[in-house]
Amino acid sequence: MSMTGFDHDTYIELVTALPLRPIRNGRELNRAIKMLDSLLDRAKLTRAEQDYLDVLTDLVEKYENATDPVEPVPDADMLRFLMESRGMTQWELAAATGIVNTTLSAVLHRKRQLNRDQIGRLAGYFGLTPAAFGFPESTS
Repeated sequence: MSMTGFDHDTYIELVTALPLRPIRNGRELNRAIKMLDSLLDRAKLTRAEQDYLDVLTDLVEKYENATDPVEPVPDADMLRFLMESRGMTQWELAAATGIVNTTLSAVLHRKRQLNRDQIGRLAGYFGLTPAAFGFPESTS
């Protein structure tokens, strides 16, 4: 291990077992997932293992996003799910977020979309990022 705390030998062993390169097919994806699982099953990772895991996770995510993109969930469906998961009514959500009840009703009935401010309020209340509502994270 070097003075920086990074174990180069461990990292080289991981890269030798499964090189960090773009994933191009399902077979390569399966190998990558097996490696991810083996690393995630460890009680504690070294810095080299964590760095390798971070990069491999990015490669898997990039491949999966390109081959099987996840469609954004409509505002009405997301809002309904979040309310049901908390067991709350539309009125309770309006009071908690300061969003007018008629606005929430229109969103739930697919008559309007949430705006930036409303997404920010809902994301903050439910402890989510604005991206959960299909809105870019940079909403500031």
